[in-house]
Amino acid sequence: MGIYAVEVLPFWKRPLGDDWLAVSGSGDHVFLSGPEVETLNKGCVSELPLALQATLKSRFFTASTDTPGTRRLLNSRRAARRETVTAGPSLHILVPTLQCAHSCQYCQVSRSLHDTGHTMTREDLHAACDRIFDSQSPTLTIEFQGGDPLLRFDLVREAIERIQIKNRHEGRLLRFVVASTLHQLDDAMCAYFREHGVVLSTSVDGPASLHNRNRPLPGRDAYERTLAGIERARRWMGHDAVSALMTTTKASLAHPEAIVDEYVRLGFAEIFLRPLSSYGFAKRNQALLGYRPAQFETFYRRAFERVLHWNRQGVPLREVYASIILNKILSPFDSGYVDLQSPTGAGQSVLVYNYDGYVYPSDEARMLAESGDISLRLGPIGTPLAELQQSAVQQALIEASQVERVDDCRTCAFQSYCAPNPVDAQAQFGRLDTPALETEHCQRHQWLFDFFFDAVRQADEDRLDLFHAWARPTSSPEQETLCDA
Repeated sequence: MGIYAVEVLPFWKRPLGDDWLAVSGSGDHVFLSGPEVETLNKGCVSELPLALQATLKSRFFTASTDTPGTRRLLNSRRAARRETVTAGPSLHILVPTLQCAHSCQYCQVSRSLHDTGHTMTREDLHAACDRIFDSQSPTLTIEFQGGDPLLRFDLVREAIERIQIKNRHEGRLLRFVVASTLHQLDDAMCAYFREHGVVLSTSVDGPASLHNRNRPLPGRDAYERTLAGIERARRWMGHDAVSALMTTTKASLAHPEAIVDEYVRLGFAEIFLRPLSSYGFAKRNQALLGYRPAQFETFYRRAFERVLHWNRQGVPLREVYASIILNKILSPFDSGYVDLQSPTGAGQSVLVYNYDGYVYPSDEARMLAESGDISLRLGPIGTPLAELQQSAVQQALIEASQVERVDDCRTCAFQSYCAPNPVDAQAQFGRLDTPALETEHCQRHQWLFDFFFDAVRQADEDRLDLFHAWARPTSSPEQETLCDA
């Protein structure tokens, strides 16, 4: 029986408490002691315990020099992690109108009380619906945003029916999502959505006082009207037909437990603990609403612990940000979260057809346009997908988001899970190629990966089971995009 030589494959390491985290090219990880890392660095694999040698081989840290099977499997694992951006755009966001009655201080777009100049033409609506099928993705999620799309329910209905008619020939799996305050929702809309398999997404920022402060209406009853919409939707369409998002403002920081408890009280199975985004008009209110990254980290730790508390009580509440990070860490099958793809998912896995007649590579890119930065427009609605993806803007986004070409990412232990976000960089610094470590996107996700790797390292069997359950890919629209309603 021959003895095969073993070589150490490329891997990346990062200190984690008293141990080291090591990540292989497949995205598999191990926790090692200092001496074990040093031995592996030297290539002296045979000096390590036999059980650890087997683990390192099974997780693509090592390979026999004369058996190519490991490398072929490694390439397949890498390809699986990139499937989100190679399968074609699967998320298509239509913005039929910018009309909205709210005056949220953190709003990322310029809302309008009137439809003149702020509503998509029917010609553009039809062209957008038709161009969606340029994508080769077998599953197409069509999400209506605004403003509040229910203020132009006629356009939403027209788009849904046009897409469904075209799909009789195409045979794709369709998902429809409407992101709305739900204040305009009535029984007729609910009946229509139930008939056509539409789900709803709304915003709940916490208890009434916090929600009404963050999302003011002249009558100061935004919370009450949103809850009425949720109850109506559940009555007509089923309990799981409506989901909710929250945005963490400066006012939210003192109330992490109350926010989580509100989601439990309202019977939601998920909560997405999202930080404030500095896009468009939200950026103008940073002095009023903004906070330091460390403040969000403290808020997140407390809120996450409260989520775990409810799970220990038998209430199956899932934190979406945690599931996104844990999916990257624990699953070989990517959930499709577009902000952590290399090259970027912007324009490759998501497209936005805006009321202004243009296509954008992401919702955040169209938010930049609302404040005057139109540098990320891909082209007019109706432009073939192939032309959009070959545009100078799309190619620049791809170039700025490839981890192997970005200095700060090439040596990062999280490069298999994360990526630069050039749209974020453009919003924060006015340039796509801002050094990754300078961006809020990078700083926040480095902390999140550190936090969850440490949580995995210290987890008992029950906690690991919970983490693995959260890591499974989900069809929830909140995993795919960070959208406000």
